[in-house]
Amino acid sequence: VQLQASGGGLVQAGGSLKLSCSASGRTFSSGAVGWFRQVPGKEREFVGSITWRFGSTYYTDSVKGRFTISRDNAVKTVYLQMNSLKPEDTAVYYCAATVVAGTKWDYWGQGTLVTVSS
Repeated sequence: VQLQASGGGLVQAGGSLKLSCSASGRTFSSGAVGWFRQVPGKEREFVGSITWRFGSTYYTDSVKGRFTISRDNAVKTVYLQMNSLKPEDTAVYYCAATVVAGTKWDYWGQGTLVTVSS
């Protein structure tokens, strides 16, 4: 599985941005795609995830109500819609995939930088 994250950029606080994670190669119907983010000098943080089969979503508390993850199975793409962005959301965002939902993240894409200005 190869993952390609895109859509990062510069946005003002309160604005919105939509990231995409495109998967190529084999995907796993029992698996999931997750979004993570990392600020230099800090540990990578789980943002949220979605399962391919049922579209079940999970979010870390700090983004609940502001971020929404969706997927389009036909084009093997997962989206991260980010609204009401805050400067503390600034980070490099990564997507990852797991063969079976709930297990370790097996595949990682390159990051895309999101910068939120105050």
